Amino acid sequence: MLRGIPPIISPQLMQALMEMGHGDEIVLADGNFPAVTLAKRLIRSDGHRITDVLGAIMPFFPLDYAVERPAAVMSLGEKDRQPDVWEQYRTLIRSSQPDFVDFDYVERFAFYSRAKEAFAVIATSDEAYKGNLILKKGVIRTPSIKEAER
Repeated sequence: MLRGIPPIISPQLMQALMEMGHGDEIVLADGNFPAVTLAKRLIRSDGHRITDVLGAIMPFFPLDYAVERPAAVMSLGEKDRQPDVWEQYRTLIRSSQPDFVDFDYVERFAFYSRAKEAFAVIATSDEAYKGNLILKKGVIRTPSIKEAER
């Protein structure tokens, strides 16, 4: 055990988060997602909800600032209603990334294609409707020497 790391973050998950590079994507998958079929690297998080995993990893995970929408959900097809869980995702993401605006809404089979290329898929037991989420990793910006001297 280490201090400050939530127990929901397994050693395998922490290793994946640390090994990911700028632009790599990770999928937080619900219980119905074909995670085993699509994943290059499968990380089991059975018994947990995506909101719990997301809340645990966001303090450690910088989203990619170089793209307009560094988080993606599976599109519904209808724009007028959104699953309640998406608002929970927005809140959790904004707690660590206050400048987060909105998701990229990705058609189902395009979402699966991105998942196949993702660095890893975290398989949860979540039952939330349209709960799947993709996060694109960014970089941690440290000030240059000249910026730090100002």
